[in-house]
Amino acid sequence: MPSEGVIPIEHKEILRFEEIVRIAKIATGIGVRKIRITGGEPLVRKNVTYLIKEIKNVEGIEDLSLTTNGVLLSKYAEELDDAGLDRVNISLDSCRPDRYKEITRGGDISVVMSGIAAAEMAGLKPIKINIVPIRGFNDNEIADFARITLEAPYQVRFIEFMPFGTETIWGPEKYIPADEIKSIVEGSGPLTPVTLRKSGPARYFRFDGAPGVVGFISPLSHHFCKDCNRLRLTADGKIRPCLFSETEIDLKSALRGGAPDSEIERLIKLSIEVKPEGHNIRVQNLTLGTEVKLREGCRWQMSKIGG
Repeated sequence: MPSEGVIPIEHKEILRFEEIVRIAKIATGIGVRKIRITGGEPLVRKNVTYLIKEIKNVEGIEDLSLTTNGVLLSKYAEELDDAGLDRVNISLDSCRPDRYKEITRGGDISVVMSGIAAAEMAGLKPIKINIVPIRGFNDNEIADFARITLEAPYQVRFIEFMPFGTETIWGPEKYIPADEIKSIVEGSGPLTPVTLRKSGPARYFRFDGAPGVVGFISPLSHHFCKDCNRLRLTADGKIRPCLFSETEIDLKSALRGGAPDSEIERLIKLSIEVKPEGHNIRVQNLTLGTEVKLREGCRWQMSKIGG
């Protein structure tokens, strides 16, 4: 989130729970089987467990997950499990108390670790921990995160730093390609490729004898666009076929304008049809560093479209 506070958006502009559930019901009719609730931080929304229960009851939904910063997991883990949530993703960019406090402007890492433990106890598995390594900031924790998998059955995933936000936040000098991250991880021991049943953008590996796995998600250095089957529904009712595209399809106006299910279905199908074959970001490894070339206008704050 920006340092000055929350993104200004009126509550009436946010989709109501019944609108989200209606979209989910229509989407299952054209093949959607997995839904992940993200944010912002979804656990701060009042009665979010009610939404989870309603989505889980939609016929056709086979997998329902939630991405969280983990701060409220201790409070809600059992309730989330009771509501039907299958698993959680925890966004965590540092395990060092001082650095975590700096990133979160006063947060306590012990609260997050307790939340992860509570989620595991509640059966919200597999637990996925997502870290975005940033050169000169938290890259000295890459090996520490990877070694978590030697002790716990978690999926620790390293995600390449992507060009969202402003130049003061993101710069090509901070970007670390996935192959470099993997080489740092391999300093803790050899990695063996692992094939998991679930589909997704991550490439997974395991240390010998480790209960957990390490994953690498590389949207810049190794495009997985051709295999991407995801759509993002923003809090204010827009479908984004691709995070790196400015294309948005407005479902909220149709919902609140009295459109029948057939029209909502048409718009969802349209978002699939206009899904680009790939994004326009190209990474070139240069002698003096890494340069990332972006098409003009291809930068947004993730806090506005759901991170």
